[in-house]
Amino acid sequence: MSSSLVLPTPRSTYQLVLDAARAGPEAVATQWIPDPAAYRDHLTWTYAELAARVARIANALTAMGVRRADAVTLCGVNTSMLYAATLAAQAVGIAAPVNPALSAEHLTQLIRRTGSRVVAAAGPELDPARWEGLLAVCTAVGVRAVLVLRPDGDIGDPPPLPAYTGMLVAYLDDVTAAHPADRLVGAQPPGPDDLAAFVHTGGTTGAPKIAAHTHANQLTCARGIALATGLAPGEAALGGLPLFHVNALVVTGIAPMFGHQRVVWPGPAGYRNPDLYARFWKIVQHYRIAAMSAVPTVYATLSRVPVDANISSLRLPVVGASPLPPSVREDFAAHTGRRLLEGYGLTEATCATTFTPPGEERVGSVGRVLAGQQVKTVRIGDDETWTDCAPGEDGVLAIGGPAVFAGYVADPALHGPRVSVDGVVRDGWLNTGDVGRVDADGYVYLTGRAKDLIIRGGHNIDPRVIEDGLLRHPAVQAAAAVGQPDRHAGEVPVAYVVPADPDWFNEDELHAWARTAIGEAAARPRRIHPIPAIPTTAVGKQYKPALVADAASRAVTDALAEAGIPVRGVTASHQDGRLVVTVAGADTRRIREAVAGFALSITTVP
Repeated sequence: MSSSLVLPTPRSTYQLVLDAARAGPEAVATQWIPDPAAYRDHLTWTYAELAARVARIANALTAMGVRRADAVTLCGVNTSMLYAATLAAQAVGIAAPVNPALSAEHLTQLIRRTGSRVVAAAGPELDPARWEGLLAVCTAVGVRAVLVLRPDGDIGDPPPLPAYTGMLVAYLDDVTAAHPADRLVGAQPPGPDDLAAFVHTGGTTGAPKIAAHTHANQLTCARGIALATGLAPGEAALGGLPLFHVNALVVTGIAPMFGHQRVVWPGPAGYRNPDLYARFWKIVQHYRIAAMSAVPTVYATLSRVPVDANISSLRLPVVGASPLPPSVREDFAAHTGRRLLEGYGLTEATCATTFTPPGEERVGSVGRVLAGQQVKTVRIGDDETWTDCAPGEDGVLAIGGPAVFAGYVADPALHGPRVSVDGVVRDGWLNTGDVGRVDADGYVYLTGRAKDLIIRGGHNIDPRVIEDGLLRHPAVQAAAAVGQPDRHAGEVPVAYVVPADPDWFNEDELHAWARTAIGEAAARPRRIHPIPAIPTTAVGKQYKPALVADAASRAVTDALAEAGIPVRGVTASHQDGRLVVTVAGADTRRIREAVAGFALSITTVP
């Protein structure tokens, strides 16, 4: 780590914006590419311009009645003004970013639970498919103002907006134009312990949890990232993740301000835009990208994109959010000459907790702890007592330090937001629910997930939502949902059901049922399989490892069949905390090519 760097120690993210503007007003802060197909065209903001826009929006929010304990919901694809609005909301209130792809039911629930009365959202030019639905949600929950975001770049006059009684619907640019840009008016700057953000941890669960971050949480995490990466002033990072995700906000939105780096945002959809990849390496060359942060599936895709540009500037390709398949690590290195640098983190610890410095990669490790944080493993007894593990001993990972979140949001409407860490934080240590070990040199290794979540494209799905939906079908006696390895999303949900009548099973009927019984599309199972009984432990609890192994073997079998590769058999089993799939077949090379990209350990036997 570059611990010799001297970085500022601001009291809030707003002060960080001001400090960056004062220290280097003409330095480039962000560059926004409206369309990756025309990647040379971009909107540039200096740090002085960023600070001015943040102040204008913050003052407009104050004029609308937003106060320190009030949340502002931010719902849209990546744009310059969404970024500025997020920082502005933190300056005078609490930013509450949400995934715009969520169902109306989940958006309604999140807005109500955060108590937001002001929403900044992508307008009809940016997100026409969801625009009308968003307005309906805002009307239903009693939102006072919808501040409409436009695309970046010079695009002419905007379309007219509808008029509502009791709810302002106006373009954010128009609302903020007359407000001061050099100071906050009517609001005191926040302090370290003030709440900065409400971040939902899943979005596909029946009752998504909302994690509360203080300014100290975000600054501790971001400062540790800045120290670890050691980027020089003016070097560029790529911001391809959505701004509703903590990684985008903290890693590429806040951390670069500590060292006056430049962040390039490659289009409103970022990595989710398939058209981005045809120009990806040219963007790296043109903008001299030095660092990027992405999930394994992005790197799996890039491993198949011909390198048609000079990418010598790229030295920090960071990967996290879900397990990294060995094949992705190996393929990316062979294809680009760059070794992926693993990190680990979770929303309850603000964002990132570990990082692998270049040249210090260790197979299986997610790196070492960032400055300002602590990691240890513990054994949790039946009586809930914690005992620290010895170096190298497996246990439940626990994170300590000022990046540990303030708690989950509870009843924000009752005298302002209240948060609670009950059940997840003990004596300042966060129970991550992940199983791993920390070796004598401080390197962290993940060996499993104690939590039963399915992680699809970096988003959490509670399997109980799937199971409860299927169990409401009169012909389903029991149900269990697990994650099946997927080369594009990391995992996709699949379900196993016990039919009430052993002679009946109709997968098409159950899928049709799931489309109405499971509200979020991402949580609906890709496949539904009949089984005679759900595996259980000796005390009757569901025991899913056997189902996880079956789902993995089915995924590999399907991939081999699609590639037309004959094999004698596919088996999966848990070995030393890892899921290992064994393929019996003669053509080892073709087998490995067909299954490349799965987050699995795959062996072949003749």
